[in-house]
Amino acid sequence: MSTRPDARDEPRDVPSPGEPRDAASSGEPRYEPPPGPGRLALWILLFAVAALAVVLGGVYFT
Repeated sequence: MSTRPDARDEPRDVPSPGEPRDAASSGEPRYEPPPGPGRLALWILLFAVAALAVVLGGVYFT
């Protein structure tokens, strides 16, 4: 037995707190800004430090 979903059951685009109500109803997609170059450099540095720790740990324990 299948029933048709009520209009209240359908998802709505609800604005975030502090956001003007008309921004959500404008229909335009919202995107997050891309990460800055500083954040990318931080991830690369973190990866390099982790790789160095793995290599040095391997040398130390062998």
